[in-house]
Amino acid sequence: MWTKEFQCGGHESALLDCSSASERNTCSPGTAVSLTCSEPGGVQLVGGESRCAGDLEVKHLGEWRPVGGYNSLRTLKTAAVACRELDCGSAVSVGQRKESSERPVWRISSLCVQSGSPLRECAASFSSPHFLTLTCSDKLFQPNISVSSSMYGVSGAQQQGFQVFRGSTFTISCSIQPQYPGGSFQLNFTSINSANYFNSEPAVNHSAHFLFPAAEPAHQGSYSCVYHISAFSQDFSSESHLLSVTVTDPEPFIIRAVVLPLIQLLVTVGLYFYCKATRGQRPSRQEDIELDYLGVPAEEEGAQGAE
Repeated sequence: MWTKEFQCGGHESALLDCSSASERNTCSPGTAVSLTCSEPGGVQLVGGESRCAGDLEVKHLGEWRPVGGYNSLRTLKTAAVACRELDCGSAVSVGQRKESSERPVWRISSLCVQSGSPLRECAASFSSPHFLTLTCSDKLFQPNISVSSSMYGVSGAQQQGFQVFRGSTFTISCSIQPQYPGGSFQLNFTSINSANYFNSEPAVNHSAHFLFPAAEPAHQGSYSCVYHISAFSQDFSSESHLLSVTVTDPEPFIIRAVVLPLIQLLVTVGLYFYCKATRGQRPSRQEDIELDYLGVPAEEEGAQGAE
């Protein structure tokens, strides 16, 4: 057999993303890889607007079937477990869809669900024209918050504090990983001397930018970005961490940037002239070495210079 030898590190999302030593390797008998895969939860939502909405289906005994729909407290518990197993947050709405005829479905045992068992272990064969539909909240990503100014550049989201000069322009940016189209960002501000204020901007390419033309002491405080999105007739939001902004006067910076280098320059020039003046009073160590090499003691050379 002519095969490709894959060298996967474990982080690749597809087999073809793995590197390979050669495109054509001979696979000798007994060296072909065999795999045994575990089932990925055995729960899915199909036919909805996202992977966290649609008809609830469960894989049991190697067969995917929809879950029979019924309205009761047991259905809500089943929905909550399904959303949790799908990592889709909590259940937002539960309903049922009816078809013209019955077909095989899985009926979920409420007592089994309450015991903490996975849904696929709580399924039993049944026939029904009603199918359970479910919408989960889905977990929103946490927004990122950053600050940029002409003096300091960009302060990353991991930085807890940021300084801007009084009167300078700075921008607070909010962004989030692509998950839903649209939405908006709300910039929250809290300071010691004033109450919270909020400003909202629509999300464009999953980000928004809040411009401050001139930094003032009133802008000093803590900021956070809150992302709002409406989906499945429900409102969801997610908030970033707090970012502290401090407004400082530029004078101390000018003193450090101008006066201190000037003092260093004056000290350097003074040392240069001092060394130059003291150098002519006595032969240097290098001159002593040269005189000794010529056989003339340094003291005699000094006396000859005096005559």
